[in-house]
Amino acid sequence: MDSDNIYIGLMSGTSIDAVDAVAVKFNTRGIEQIGCYSQAIPEDLKQQILHLCQAPTDSVQLLAETDHRLGKLYAQATLGLIANAQLETSAISAIGCHGQTIRHCAPSDGNIGFSLQIGDANILAVETGIPVVADFRRKDMALGGQGAPLVPAFHQYAFASTNANRVIVNIGGISNISLVASNGDCIGFDTGPGNLLMDLWSQTHIGTHYDHNGDWAASGEPYQPLLQQMKGCEFFTKPAPKSTGRELFNHSWLNTQLAEFPNLEPQDIQATLLSLTAETICEAILNLDPSADEVYVCGGGAYNSQLMAKLSEQLPSLKSTDSLGIAPNLVEGFAFAWLAKQRLDNQPGNLAKVTGAKRQTVLGGLYLP
Repeated sequence: MDSDNIYIGLMSGTSIDAVDAVAVKFNTRGIEQIGCYSQAIPEDLKQQILHLCQAPTDSVQLLAETDHRLGKLYAQATLGLIANAQLETSAISAIGCHGQTIRHCAPSDGNIGFSLQIGDANILAVETGIPVVADFRRKDMALGGQGAPLVPAFHQYAFASTNANRVIVNIGGISNISLVASNGDCIGFDTGPGNLLMDLWSQTHIGTHYDHNGDWAASGEPYQPLLQQMKGCEFFTKPAPKSTGRELFNHSWLNTQLAEFPNLEPQDIQATLLSLTAETICEAILNLDPSADEVYVCGGGAYNSQLMAKLSEQLPSLKSTDSLGIAPNLVEGFAFAWLAKQRLDNQPGNLAKVTGAKRQTVLGGLYLP
C-alpha cells in the first residue's frame, strides 16, 4: 500500500466521551477512508479532565498526570485502529492529534487569548513509532486569531461545490458552522452550545452521558421565557470571528439561567436546551450572506433525531455529511488527518478570515518517535 499519503486523525472533543481515530488516504481521486476506531475515555480520566476545565479545581500535578494518561490513551486508540485496519505502522506518514481542550479563552477586551489542549504527543509518537503533529491552535492565536474553529479549512477542501453555497454544521459539545461558497470563499464561527448543555442536564437528572436520540427532550415542552432568556446571552449576537467553549457554557451558566424558573420540570428544561441549540444554529445560518443552498450536519448532534427534526423545521434541505461521503462522527478526525498532512507539506492549516488571525500559517508542532 502506498504509504506516502496515509494519515491518522485523532479527535476527542468537548463532550469527553471517546477518542475517535480514522485512517485517511489522500490521492488525486480525493479522500479515501482506510479504517476507523473509537476508544472510550475511562470515567475517572473524564473526571480528571472536567476538573481541569474548572479554574478553582485545577492543579499542575493534575494537569501533568492527565496529560500523560491522555498520551497513553491516544496511543492505544491509534494502535487499535492500525490493528483493525490491518495497516503497517510504516505505512502511516503522521498522526494528527487535536488533543483534549481543557481551557479556551478567546482574545477580547482585557483578556489574554489562549487555548490549551493536552495529551502528551511525545508519548504518542514513541509508543506508536509514528511522527505526530499536535498543538494546532496556538500558532493561529500567536497571530492574533481565535485559534478556532479550525475545521472550516478542511470543510472547504473536502466539501466545496462550484454549483452551490454549502453550509457544514458541526454539532459537538459546541456547535460551529462553515459557509463554503460556490465562488471558493469560506467563512465560519462557533454558534454556541451543541450537545454540551443537554449532556450535562442528562447526566444530572437521568444518569446517562447523553440524551439518546433526544428522546428525553421529546417528552418535554420548550419553555419560551427560559429559552428567550438564554438566547439573550451576549455571545449569540457577537460578530464573527468568535469561538467559545465549556468556559462559558457550563453548569454555572446553566444554573444562573434556571434560577428564575425553579419549578420547571427537568424534561421541559431538556426540551428548552435542545431548542436553544437548534434555534441558535438556524438563526446563524439564516443570517449568512450569501445564503445557503445546502446544509449538511456532522458531529454527534447528527445522531440526535429530535435535534435534526428541530433543525429541519427551518432548514428543509438538511442532510448529514454521510451524503457527501464522510460519516458525521468522523469529519473532525478527517480534518486533523488533513491538518497533519498540511503541516508535513508546509501548507497553511487555518483560514485567517475565520479565526481573525493576521495571516494564514502552517499549524502544529512535529513530534518524532
